Amino acid sequence: MTGPATTTGRPRVRAGRHLHGGHITHAVLIVFTLGSLFPLVWTAIAASRNNTRLAQTPPPFWFGGNLFKNLEIAWTDANMGAALLNTTVVAGSVAAGTVVFSTLAGFAFAKLRFRFKNLLMLLVIGTMMVPPQLSVVPLYMLIAELSWTDRLQSVILPTLVSAFGVFFMRQYLSEALPTELIEAARMDGASSWRVVWHVVFPAARPAMAVLGMLTFVMAWNDFFWPIIALTQNGSPTVQVALTGLGRGYIPDQSVIMAGALLGTLPLLLAFVVFGRQIVGGIMQGAVKG
Repeated sequence: MTGPATTTGRPRVRAGRHLHGGHITHAVLIVFTLGSLFPLVWTAIAASRNNTRLAQTPPPFWFGGNLFKNLEIAWTDANMGAALLNTTVVAGSVAAGTVVFSTLAGFAFAKLRFRFKNLLMLLVIGTMMVPPQLSVVPLYMLIAELSWTDRLQSVILPTLVSAFGVFFMRQYLSEALPTELIEAARMDGASSWRVVWHVVFPAARPAMAVLGMLTFVMAWNDFFWPIIALTQNGSPTVQVALTGLGRGYIPDQSVIMAGALLGTLPLLLAFVVFGRQIVGGIMQGAVKG
């Protein structure tokens, strides 16, 4: 929507007017939306069938009548109740720790002055280049020495801080947090922790929401380290518990799909409940950036 032409002959866009996409834009968005939803829908379709039907060609593209039966089998065989609780504790703890510690470190790198700041920031970024597989052996030796094997703290504590989180918060706070605001709080007699609580955290709230969401999803879907540190008979997470499904001479793919569906539903529920706040935080951070 454009307003009257300016003196230069160019159309002027009125403030507050909405831009509307055409039919092609809507068609492209619909195609991408359907493509994004198809894996989830087909997982539900496969979970509602049996192993024999899934092995046929062409595969089924509509729901069958075995969904609740397969969900019950997956819930019982994988002990999904305990696995979901363990995963919620792990993902929530990792997300909360990453958000708090990364915000503190990002604020320090963005606004505080101390020796070797740039060198330390380069070292933090450099750790992102190290493959996580290289740290598996020493990390497992450490948790074995601490008798943390098959305990949730063995999965939570090593991931409470991430180099990506520190870099992300540092970049955001460098632009979104004015130095003058910190200096004004100092002049009012605010201590360092008071500045962090009343100035840094409110300014960083949009980025903290985005980082928390990303970290929660990554911790929920993490498989590599939990399968090493945890067992199915001890304190498994969802991803570890799913490895126990479908074992046998002929794995039951429909039960495996039902277990995968059970492990995905909490994330979908969380996005439905907090989706507006998450998207709002992303948009607010984009405007501030």
